[in-house]
Amino acid sequence: MATKRKLFEEVGADTAKPVAQMGVIDKGRTGARISIRNWLISLFALVFLMILVGGATRLTDSGLSITEWRPLTGSIPPLNAADWASEFAKYQQIDEFLLQNSWMTLADFKVIYWWEWGHRQLGRVIGLVWAVGFFWFLLRRQIPTGWTPRLLLLGGLGGMQGAIGWWMVSSGVTTGEATTDVHSVRLATHLGLAFIIMGLITWFALSLGRTERDLMQARRAKEGKLYGLSTGLLHLTFLQIIIGALVAGIDAGRTYTDWPLMAGQFFPPQAFVLEPFMINFIENPGLVQFIHRMTGYLLFAFAIIVWLRGRKSSHSRTRRAFNLAFVAITAQVVLGITTVMVAAIMPVALAHQGLAVVCFVLILRARHLSLYPIATSLRGATT
Repeated sequence: MATKRKLFEEVGADTAKPVAQMGVIDKGRTGARISIRNWLISLFALVFLMILVGGATRLTDSGLSITEWRPLTGSIPPLNAADWASEFAKYQQIDEFLLQNSWMTLADFKVIYWWEWGHRQLGRVIGLVWAVGFFWFLLRRQIPTGWTPRLLLLGGLGGMQGAIGWWMVSSGVTTGEATTDVHSVRLATHLGLAFIIMGLITWFALSLGRTERDLMQARRAKEGKLYGLSTGLLHLTFLQIIIGALVAGIDAGRTYTDWPLMAGQFFPPQAFVLEPFMINFIENPGLVQFIHRMTGYLLFAFAIIVWLRGRKSSHSRTRRAFNLAFVAITAQVVLGITTVMVAAIMPVALAHQGLAVVCFVLILRARHLSLYPIATSLRGATT
């Protein structure tokens, strides 16, 4: 039996009204973005650990204990007495042993060997974690549009880092050249690329933590002046990290341990005694440490300017980000002075290097928020 219709009801009209769905594009990719972000955070943690282990390897003079680069078979350590004797014999042929460590026994050699072996294995683990994660998301087609080249870039830089690591070590694996350390410029290149990789991971993770729609809307509220200042602060911080690597490469941090003066005077003595003249800027311990100190003062002064500008941001999250970055930079200045005054003993020197990572990441976070601010209501709720 037919049901009665209202007088003006249209035949075939649907009684249920369609409901608009917001963010359909992002909704389909939310799981992938979160999973990829978590994967990147795990890579970040491994790279951070790698930097600390690398610092410990440097401070214990362990970097030259393995005299060959074997990307595949090098993952297998000595398994018996004959293998250990062979590795020790190779080390006994290079200048570091002949001129500096001829007192070492096999037991002493094993200590530095395990540091370098662990450092190299951690690099292999990082490469494996990247490869497994990348191809897992690629084959499942879960990588958001435009992100495949970025994630592939991380793998390419990681492979380059391994090659640069051997390029660095090979500068110290010499015989008859009176070389007992790796070249400081190569060490700085190796550390600099590690920070570039870590910086990219951080930026990508921050971006993946929000939807593309959110980022596009936030970009309209970009605080251009603050973004420019934070970019300058990031670059100056990176330069200071590179100079710090030059200091570490020639043990300049243990040369002058008084502060604020150096050997009782503002400018270190014998700052230009090496020939040719320009080599003093990378190999003279007094001059390199002086440059590191002066750059640190300049960085701190500029950080104050950026922090004061960051406090004027109209976004509370951005203000807090710049406050936190400034606190970390201030702590790093104090720790840097302490590191000099205790002659760069391992615990303090490693803390100084680790805090450099924290400063770099917090500046990046503040910069990201100045480019993509998170708007808040008057009550502080995110809008």
